[in-house]
Amino acid sequence: MATKHRPEHHAELQVESPMDYAQHEATYDGFLVAVKWSVIGLAVTAVVLYFLIKP
Repeated sequence: MATKHRPEHHAELQVESPMDYAQHEATYDGFLVAVKWSVIGLAVTAVVLYFLIKP
């Protein structure tokens, strides 16, 4: 048997402080640089291992 729920009133929306876009973009740029160098490092490691373990 289904129970009937009465609609509840929600609290008023709270306005958060504005986002610091400059800091957000700096963090994202740092993340992209880290990903780029990680991919480059993994590619170099794969090439070195290919020549070291080559049968």
